[in-house]
Amino acid sequence: MLEKISYRGWNNAYRIFNDAVELIVLADVGPRVIRYAFINEGNIFHEVPEDAGLVGGNQFRLYGGHRLWVWPEIDRTYFPDNQPVAVSRNRRTTRFTAPVEDNLPGTKLQKEIEITLEETGSSVRITHRVTNHGDAATDLAIWCPTMMRAGGRAILPLPPRAAMDKDHYQSVGPLTLWSFTDLADPRWIFGTEFIELRQHSNPQSRFREQMTGTYNPAGWGAYYRESSLFVKRSAVLPGTYPDFGCNFEIFTNPEFLELETLAPLVHLGTGETCSHIEVWSLFRNLRPGENEDWIRSTVVPLAANSTQPELS
Repeated sequence: MLEKISYRGWNNAYRIFNDAVELIVLADVGPRVIRYAFINEGNIFHEVPEDAGLVGGNQFRLYGGHRLWVWPEIDRTYFPDNQPVAVSRNRRTTRFTAPVEDNLPGTKLQKEIEITLEETGSSVRITHRVTNHGDAATDLAIWCPTMMRAGGRAILPLPPRAAMDKDHYQSVGPLTLWSFTDLADPRWIFGTEFIELRQHSNPQSRFREQMTGTYNPAGWGAYYRESSLFVKRSAVLPGTYPDFGCNFEIFTNPEFLELETLAPLVHLGTGETCSHIEVWSLFRNLRPGENEDWIRSTVVPLAANSTQPELS
């Protein structure tokens, strides 16, 4: 279920696999899950071709795939994860630990991703940890963007709908806007029960990028592309979420789409660690569809039956 390989110019990569799916995790940089796919099939994740095989340096690179980040998105959180990571194995769990971010001001964080692949099927548990090695406490939230391959669309469920009455006077969640969010952009589909965001390689729009965030009590988001469906789940926890209360966010540009989860804000003291768990599932040979009836009949049952993440 684990082998060390070379991958696209990186000499230290690890293939975690069973009889159905494989993940490839980079250890020359990162940690970064660069590939998640059925055996002998195409990657559902986006890879950045110009970054393939690159290591070292102080330039932040996207690389592609899934990464562990921290909120807020400011200069100091764009720490370049370009150094080798330590790898350890315990039964079916593989841990990838980056060095302490100690050569730029305002960081002193250490990031770690722990991966457990089920013995059969596509379910993967991804545990993300951030430890504060600084001399002072810091406020942050774990943020986990997954870069999806071009040509598909993200699907996020909205909070349950109900007619206005005395039990439904209060708002049920935010829909956050960035300066480049254009609700008239044709990449958006705002439905009754779901928000969808399409990835277009040549958008005829005012802005290249589009983004929004929501409070998603269902705890899942999905990406559909060419009959394949990627689902990520994350437990909905008490606490204050970033960006006016968002636990899920979606972003797109002409190259890729990101499906992102966030953990609640924490005041992380010296030596303290916080964690955040996602559970991934991958499905194939789904019949295509465009409307919310298709989402309800095809996507929701798969997302609802995916492995539930435990509380982090």
